[in-house]
Amino acid sequence: MENNILVRDLTKRFPDFTLDRVSFQVPKGRIVGFIGENGAGKSTTINLILNELKRDGGTVELLGRDPADPAARTEVGVVFDACNFPEVFTPLDVERVLSGVYPVWDVEAYRGYLKRFGLPEKKRVKTLSKGMKMKLAISAALAHKPKLLILDEATAGLDPVARDEILDLLLDFIQDEEHSVFFSSHITSDIQKIADYVVLIHQGQIVFEEEKDVLLDRYGILRCPKGTEVERGDYIVRRETGVSAEYLVRDRAAAGRKYPKAVADAASLEDIMLFYIKGEASCEE
Repeated sequence: MENNILVRDLTKRFPDFTLDRVSFQVPKGRIVGFIGENGAGKSTTINLILNELKRDGGTVELLGRDPADPAARTEVGVVFDACNFPEVFTPLDVERVLSGVYPVWDVEAYRGYLKRFGLPEKKRVKTLSKGMKMKLAISAALAHKPKLLILDEATAGLDPVARDEILDLLLDFIQDEEHSVFFSSHITSDIQKIADYVVLIHQGQIVFEEEKDVLLDRYGILRCPKGTEVERGDYIVRRETGVSAEYLVRDRAAAGRKYPKAVADAASLEDIMLFYIKGEASCEE
């Protein structure tokens, strides 16, 4: 499968943090969710992909090119967790400026997004709500016809209705099987709703890169009474509660058969992430 992002052994060292040999891919026609706790390395990874930081090791391919290639950047739409347009600008001012920056600018599409999102063309940015600002940023990112959309916490702080509108737009964006979305968010329910693949990063290292449906269909939480022994090879991560031990397992059906006194429940993406971050890994891992 062809990729719009290919990252191999990406490394960046800071005095108090190291992004350590990070590898993953973002295939064409897919949405890849990037999850992890605050400080795990999500934003650092995105800045390296965009060539905003100098990498200390590894390689990055952005739309098949080096990320330093200006031609690659013109085909990437980027939305961060804040709208950085001048507050005195209106959406029409944004159009006037950006249409002169990008080699391609689709006026009809841009104004269509404004209408779809209910954004007044002549209202100043400073008067818009946070949700409206993010919708403006996404409209501008899509108006120059990118092949790849990168979002870093773009739905953070938005109400459920606004988030749902943006998620629907992302699903529309990938329908041609050529476009891709790389979506970093701590709101795992958003990732769970739309992602095809999920990448979990923790303390600067990739924990897994997996199909979302595999995670949700097969992974599970095995909840055992105190005193139940679960073999180390049968779980990924364990954690203790006041009355029981809980285990994250890769195959909840098999775990449920092997340990009939335990309860094998489905695991959400948030459950899986929290187990990896807070639990005690099996020695088999």
